Amino acid sequence: MAALSAERYCGGELHFDFIFITTCCMGFDAHTAAYCILLYSSKNFIMQDYGLVSIITPTWACADFIAETIKSIQCQTYQNWELLIQDDCSKDNTLEVVKPFMAADKRIKYECNPENSGAAITRNNALRRAKGRWIAFLDSDDLWLPEKLEHQLKFMVENGYAFSYHEYTEMSEDGKDLGVYVSGIKKVSKLAMFMCCWPGCLAVMYDRERIGLVQIKDVRKNNDTALWLKVVRKAPCYLLKENLARYRRRKVSITPKPLWKRIWAHYPLFHVAEEMNPLMATFWTLMNVVGNGWKKMWYVKKYV
Repeated sequence: MAALSAERYCGGELHFDFIFITTCCMGFDAHTAAYCILLYSSKNFIMQDYGLVSIITPTWACADFIAETIKSIQCQTYQNWELLIQDDCSKDNTLEVVKPFMAADKRIKYECNPENSGAAITRNNALRRAKGRWIAFLDSDDLWLPEKLEHQLKFMVENGYAFSYHEYTEMSEDGKDLGVYVSGIKKVSKLAMFMCCWPGCLAVMYDRERIGLVQIKDVRKNNDTALWLKVVRKAPCYLLKENLARYRRRKVSITPKPLWKRIWAHYPLFHVAEEMNPLMATFWTLMNVVGNGWKKMWYVKKYV
């Protein structure tokens, strides 16, 4: 079982520096670590370098999950990345969990906001720190599959895309598969993005050289959508039809549960972030009801 666990994290792939094999096996027992080293030494290939990927990871009170998130990044088959953890003044032991990873892997960089500021400002702060050509996003409780970066970069470079997303599955708070598969439309235009937030945050990547620095207004909810609405003005978003991540559906969420609250949570997205007048903001809020309903009907599937 330990060997299978290691292969799940490491993907059975060779990675070409020793940092990978040591960090990938952090937290595994000796037998599992030995299995990872066997995988490392048994294969030989050269990975194409597409340039540095800056991974944006805002966090708040995720000490129970962030170690697994970091490991899923360290086990990527594509290793040219920097992980920018931006802490919104967590009151738990998030920093203590992150410190050993930073000590072992200099690509992992932690910064804490001067004060609790919310997710939008936290993402903005991390985006200003980014040095990579490529910007990717992974919240501190979600997971990437090992070939996420490699496959998405290849998809974008070979097709000349500046903005993309991919499919993913959902898991419970304790990591159990929920049997939910989330896909989307092949090409998300500006109009389609205003109708519905097609990409999941953990699935997005864009080319910073072509898009530039993106900053958003301070909206508490749907701030990831606010980002995509800025980016899609520069380039359409294309779907890579492959499951490359796992989204953790947690019991504690900033998304309000009652339907009417979920609907009107979109209003600040259009009124504040997009600076629309109340009438237009209300119109697009209601259009989101239609768009999200369409997405759930046709592109969110149960497979168990």
